[in-house]
Amino acid sequence: MERIGESTRAAGADQLQDLSNAGEGDEEEEVEKLEQEVKQMADKLKKYRSTLPDQLKSTLTSMLASQRPILSLPDPDGSEPGTSGVLPRGAESGPGNSSGVLTSDSDEKTPDDVELLRDKISSNISTMPNVLKRMNECISRIDKLVSSNETIHPAFKRKKS
Repeated sequence: MERIGESTRAAGADQLQDLSNAGEGDEEEEVEKLEQEVKQMADKLKKYRSTLPDQLKSTLTSMLASQRPILSLPDPDGSEPGTSGVLPRGAESGPGNSSGVLTSDSDEKTPDDVELLRDKISSNISTMPNVLKRMNECISRIDKLVSSNETIHPAFKRKKS
């Protein structure tokens, strides 16, 4: 006759053994699944490492090209821009534009920008004598302070180099 406790222990041990066997199978499946995910990630990394530099390079060049201003430079033979028959970058030749003129909004702004630049330059030139006069006055005041024997705070003294 079996004791009640022994049969329960035996049944519990059998269940533990079944669970441990099932746990080992689950662990193996989980390990295999993780290994497969690692391989997929490695493949993705390899793909990105091979394609990303080219994508970045092409994106950067296209962005720089779109921000670059369109300039018409004189030809090496000394002729005027646009007379060589070669269309500058951004120029279109077609039924509506047979002359090869640049078609951009910057052409409309250019005369205004040139006029604004000329105005700024002329105003700077006209104020130059006043600026020079004030600079000379400031230099003379500094020289007076240096020549007088008054105490000057060290923060305002020049460093000797």
